[in-house]
Amino acid sequence: MKPAPFEYVAPHSLDAALAALAQHGDEAKVLAGGQSLIPTMNFRLAQPAVLVDLNPISALSYIEQTPAGGLRIGAMTRQRDLERDPLIREHLPLLAETMPHVAHPQISNRATLGGSLDHADPAAELPVVAVALDAQLRLRSVRGERLVDAADFFQGIFTVDLRPDELLVEVIFPPRPARTGWAMLEVARRHGDYALAGVAAQVTLAADGRCTAARLVYMSVGDRPVDARDAAGMLVDEPLSEQTINAAAELAASQEIDPAGNVHAPAAYQRHLVRVLTGRALRLAQQRAAAMLSN
Repeated sequence: MKPAPFEYVAPHSLDAALAALAQHGDEAKVLAGGQSLIPTMNFRLAQPAVLVDLNPISALSYIEQTPAGGLRIGAMTRQRDLERDPLIREHLPLLAETMPHVAHPQISNRATLGGSLDHADPAAELPVVAVALDAQLRLRSVRGERLVDAADFFQGIFTVDLRPDELLVEVIFPPRPARTGWAMLEVARRHGDYALAGVAAQVTLAADGRCTAARLVYMSVGDRPVDARDAAGMLVDEPLSEQTINAAAELAASQEIDPAGNVHAPAAYQRHLVRVLTGRALRLAQQRAAAMLSN
């Protein structure tokens, strides 16, 4: 199929792009990598009157370290660049570990960080990682800018806290706490496909090996990234024994996710995957954190 007729605008500056969005409002759609938008336009599920192409705006593509030791990443940064960049590997190992799972090379060469976050597919990895890492999203319009926590940005299936005249321009990741281990695990029918279920885990250990902080965020088992705060909270101030890990996995699988199930994975099977993946991810994150204690 072919898309419905639309006006095409390709601004060469952020200010010009924001002006176009202010002028056209909810009649406009923003084109980043186009890996999700173009298919929906071809099927006429999306019929914008105006397409605002951000690809000429090179200033929106960058990976920079912050003075505090975190990273600032432009919204138009390609996913392939996230996978290969040494700053990502050094400062955001959870994100680095995630990127090989995201789609296929032909897609990641074009797809962008901001595009994936804006699209808010509950089966996508990058929204989950943004929540797990406590990222903040910088949103701009001609009226000004605001920072939104990733945990508050995702509001439902394909729904985010982004006003019609706003543009996601930057994602800010805080520095990783000392002695923090990580793991991203998922099960997909084919590498690069959307996961049947997956988890991003982080564990911070005290000098005596006790857990001082933990995070468990899931994909494909709710209408947005599922932040299992109760299950993660069970681990805090406790040694990460098999008993506590299994208890957290059981709580997450039985009470904190809401899988809808699908033709490939009924809800009961998704709960089983969450239970198994949570245990594996916590053990791996614990091992990585413990290795830092001995260095």
